[in-house]
Amino acid sequence: MPAFRFFAGLFMKQTTIKKPVSVEGVGLHTGQIVTMTFLPAVDNHGIKFQRVDLPGEPVVDADVDNVVDTSRGTTIEQNGARVATVEHVMASLAALEIDNCMVQINGGETPIMDGSSQYFMRALKEAGIQELESQREYFTVPQNIYYTEADRSVEMIAMPLDDYRLTVMVDYNSPVLGSQHASLTSMKEFETDIASCRTFCFLHELELLYNNGLIRGGDLNNAIVIVDRVIEDNELEHLAKMFNKPKVEVKKEGILNNVDLRFHNEPARHKLLDLIGDLALIGTPIKAQIMAARPGHAANVAFGKKIKALIKKSRSAVRVPKYDPNKTPLYTADIIEKMLPHRFPFLLVDKVLEVGQNHIIAMKNVTFNEPFFQGHFPGNPVMPGVLIIEAMAQSGGVLILSKVEDPENYNTYFMKIDNAKFKEKVIPGDTLVFRLDLIGPIRRGICVMKGSAFVGDKLVAEAELMAQVAKR
Repeated sequence: MPAFRFFAGLFMKQTTIKKPVSVEGVGLHTGQIVTMTFLPAVDNHGIKFQRVDLPGEPVVDADVDNVVDTSRGTTIEQNGARVATVEHVMASLAALEIDNCMVQINGGETPIMDGSSQYFMRALKEAGIQELESQREYFTVPQNIYYTEADRSVEMIAMPLDDYRLTVMVDYNSPVLGSQHASLTSMKEFETDIASCRTFCFLHELELLYNNGLIRGGDLNNAIVIVDRVIEDNELEHLAKMFNKPKVEVKKEGILNNVDLRFHNEPARHKLLDLIGDLALIGTPIKAQIMAARPGHAANVAFGKKIKALIKKSRSAVRVPKYDPNKTPLYTADIIEKMLPHRFPFLLVDKVLEVGQNHIIAMKNVTFNEPFFQGHFPGNPVMPGVLIIEAMAQSGGVLILSKVEDPENYNTYFMKIDNAKFKEKVIPGDTLVFRLDLIGPIRRGICVMKGSAFVGDKLVAEAELMAQVAKR
């Protein structure tokens, strides 16, 4: 099974929202009123948070590598800006399969709302979902990925599955909470089964958090407080004063202040919500069966980093294109000549075999009659590396020009070459096969591509190329 593939889920293409939409609420720990606005974004933008209250309005990528704190939620930081408690927002975006969105926020912490994701879900659905042009690329877990923390009895595993399903088990050795588990077999169930499930904590944690300057926005309505010991009346009076409540009570099952659970296993369901949100920071939607025992933000993030490392490795792995000389090419030399302003001896692409949304495969037969062999190591002919790069660039030019109606009226110009490496000699008789992949979207006529050149199964050269497309 290939690691990367396009998957026919709710959306096969990338998405964003149709219009801006805002939510306002208090930050759980700061107690400050925060306005958060979701904005539409372009293809391949990803999810980003923007601190509009700071000078320069710095942007923070929603990326697991930007996580700097997991003590009481997940905090990301980049460009000198932090955004705390991003997991509930990220879970909503992931559940609705929204790939691209700018989240502007005028504070350092997302609003806690009622401690769940349901208000974010409502806002995003109100904004509507817009399909974009680029295909969504999923990472399909190729083999079991494990993560454990022996000291905290944390066990997590991602198993191969052509879907995304999650199961969470929690066990806090609490007579009130007990052992619970929750499962999600389809993201379509998130809104009804998971989104409304609130965060929770134990009573003994409350005063410690408060004394450390946290939970200033807590009002006992945005969290489930588990009471797992006998509590005296004077403690209840102290809690009432702490949270500006006339009275605080304990229900017989050990839930503070007469809060009714929305599900019998609401704490486990919220842990599943957190897991979805934290794993969304991987930045690539995944296909896997996730099973997690006693997860928390720190473990979720560490597990996410492990999956992301495998994604990076898979992306960098050499994808060897296959050349079948008996197969009719997509573009022959006469068609290529109409697209590129090059002719013999400087047209270095003989055939184009495949053109996709973001890639091209082309080839060149390297013959002994090439003019450069007369002077480049004539006793031991070797194709100049710069011409291999030029052939790559010409192949990439065909990819870009195949997307316009009148390619004969455009030129492509080199702007930059990065990370060029020459690994094997190319000699007469070799068949060079090129694969070029767009690294990002084409903006203002500027494109960046990763190019690889092969002879058989051997990678002989690679480079990252930047070019500009301009009218003649």
